[in-house]
Amino acid sequence: MDTLQTDKMRAEDDSIDPVLLERLLKTAMAEDAYRTTGTPEELFERLSATIQEYHPSKDVSQVRKAYEIAAEAHKEQKRKSGEPYIIHPLAVAIILADLEMDKESIIAGILHDVVEDTTLSLAEVGKEFGEEIALLVDGVTKLTRLSFSEDKMDVQAENLRKMFVAMAKDIRVIIIKLADRLHNMRTLQFMTPEKQKEKAKETMDIFCPIAQRLGISKIKDELDSLSLIYLDPEAYAHMVDKVNLTSSTKGEMIKGIVDDVRAHMQRAGIKAEVYGRVKHYFSIYRKMVTRQKSLDEVYDIYGVRIIVDTVKDCYGALGVIHEMYTPVPGRFKDYIAMPKANMYQSLHTTLLGENGQPFEIQIRTWEMHRTAEYGIAAHWKYKENQSGRDIEEDEAKKFAWLRQILEWQQDMSDNGEFLVSLKADLNMFSDYVYCFTPQGDVKSLPKGSTPIDFAYSIHTAVGNRMIGARVNERMVPITYELQNGDRVDIITSQNSKGPSMDWLKIVKSAQARTKINQWFRSQNKEENTARGKELVERALEAKNLSPCDVVKPEYIQTVLRKFGFRDWDSMLAAVGHGGLKEGQVVNKLAEEYEKAHRRKLSDEEVLSNVQSGADAKPRRHRNASGVIVSGMPELACRLSRCCAPLPGDEIIGFITRGRGVTVHRTDCVNVLNLSESERSRLIEVEWEVDDVPADQPSFNAEIILYAENRVGILADISQIFSERGINITSLNSRTSRKGLATISIAFGISGRPELNKIVEKLRQVRGVSEVERTRG
Repeated sequence: MDTLQTDKMRAEDDSIDPVLLERLLKTAMAEDAYRTTGTPEELFERLSATIQEYHPSKDVSQVRKAYEIAAEAHKEQKRKSGEPYIIHPLAVAIILADLEMDKESIIAGILHDVVEDTTLSLAEVGKEFGEEIALLVDGVTKLTRLSFSEDKMDVQAENLRKMFVAMAKDIRVIIIKLADRLHNMRTLQFMTPEKQKEKAKETMDIFCPIAQRLGISKIKDELDSLSLIYLDPEAYAHMVDKVNLTSSTKGEMIKGIVDDVRAHMQRAGIKAEVYGRVKHYFSIYRKMVTRQKSLDEVYDIYGVRIIVDTVKDCYGALGVIHEMYTPVPGRFKDYIAMPKANMYQSLHTTLLGENGQPFEIQIRTWEMHRTAEYGIAAHWKYKENQSGRDIEEDEAKKFAWLRQILEWQQDMSDNGEFLVSLKADLNMFSDYVYCFTPQGDVKSLPKGSTPIDFAYSIHTAVGNRMIGARVNERMVPITYELQNGDRVDIITSQNSKGPSMDWLKIVKSAQARTKINQWFRSQNKEENTARGKELVERALEAKNLSPCDVVKPEYIQTVLRKFGFRDWDSMLAAVGHGGLKEGQVVNKLAEEYEKAHRRKLSDEEVLSNVQSGADAKPRRHRNASGVIVSGMPELACRLSRCCAPLPGDEIIGFITRGRGVTVHRTDCVNVLNLSESERSRLIEVEWEVDDVPADQPSFNAEIILYAENRVGILADISQIFSERGINITSLNSRTSRKGLATISIAFGISGRPELNKIVEKLRQVRGVSEVERTRG
């Protein structure tokens, strides 16, 4: 038997034989892949012509403008192949145009690398092309930074969470990213063998399932094949050779069937296009692996597709076909009445030919065919009205799976659980069963689902109170595997004690598993909270920190925001049940404590006779610091070092002993923590922006970056400052065990507007996850 095994995928570091690779790539790549090769001008002409074929507006001037700006920005850059870099964004734009995407998506595709790889800023993109395109470019830029390395689980999980949030804001972001990934996979032969395997694996694990979820088989099928070539070239070559061996005999058989079917459709008065097709190589491979079958046992390697005008004609054609050939029992699927979650619709039936050879026929309308090829992209249509065109927003509503992932990812603080559930949810998509509630509502669930999965798909409370189930009017055990067409009635009781831990071994859907875990966390919250508190206190003790000093409301709030919890007890409960590591919490608390005590106000700075100055008649007095003091013209004024205020910040003055007024930012930790008596020493101050002294050309600023600890990150950060002529006065860095770096940087700057520009560029550095100013 020619059964192939997934664990045979290549793990060695040797490269693929170049001759074999070239042959396999020609087989795997789509027929229109040649459209993404050529000179920049040739590619732009193809892009322009394609857009004008389908877009109601023939004006491509904005697309041309984007091309010219991107070409200028990338002009010094080359790809690994030696081609000008601009070839890549143009190829991405052509793939999007082949999907008939809107011009905004195509322009964003051309510009998707400029913010990441050139000096062009996101603000400049927004100024030239508008906020909508800037947001698309920003979304794709963030996804470009994603790393799916298996040995960095936490980073991988967080990046995937960001990806799904970006998809929820605008689904076009991930469509552009898929086009970007497709062209990169088409040119992967120029990368190192190690990089080839890494990119192929993350493509197969993440991007192929997402393309399938979006219904874009035009991209998904090619990504599948290209990934398999680099992961297991021998298996792919074996598949191609075996299919080619049988193509002559079975191809003739299918040609005869096509001619026969076409004639019968004409006699029945059904207008139809009929043609034969070969199943996609990766689909054959997957079916052989998952079902442990040889190539000869896969029925639908060759098949016939019938495309008609209406749904009525679909069922009419089905009747004609079943009169012509004998249907194979149990091999009929009606995806028109019950579409797949990615909007796929078609009738599938397996039949026996005259020689007893089984073959498959698919029947669909032209609109269904377009959706099968382009998925969500097929529904990115235009409405012409007086105000211009509007994208049909209700198309996004068809992706309940995306909303579901967003919901249950918020409930999962454990990254390991999130990754397992996500990959299971994405990859189980292809095998679903469709069942009915007693009211006739359809529920789609992963194949192998039980009544428990069905109960939680209705509502969390139904699942938690479930005590049994009836399927098709008869009682069934909770381990019963639901079948297509089952009518399921969940039996509940107010006296139910809730789900059992054994249910976690039975359920198949990520939704049910998450809800069951949630219930147990809620039930054991007190116990988990106590355990979490004990673990945190132990970790603090190991760092020689006292809970009285560190576990304070002002520090706790920052930590809660960091990890996304509503209150301290909920976070302790998460630590207690293992969803969050106590070290993560303690490190953040310690960091906030250190920031707050980096600069303490000395008691010696407090004036004893504050009131006399406060009662003086208010008048303005300008100081050398560029700050106007109200009411106290005789007092000296200086900028505090704890929070380093800049022109443009909201500021407040503090009257000190013998040293005049110290100016702080209003959000400075030292100001926020003043006692009631100390707060009486605060005084109003403001910037005199128009007249900053000539001898004070710059102000001190300090920021903190949180980033991936990678080679070259400090050089990339320093380059941003050197390009703008900004002097770094100090730079300190520390790295956690998980490879996350905390970098403190102090430097001189003219004011808040310049600082904002610096922060924006730093956030675009690969690996940087957060940039914030110190608050004292």
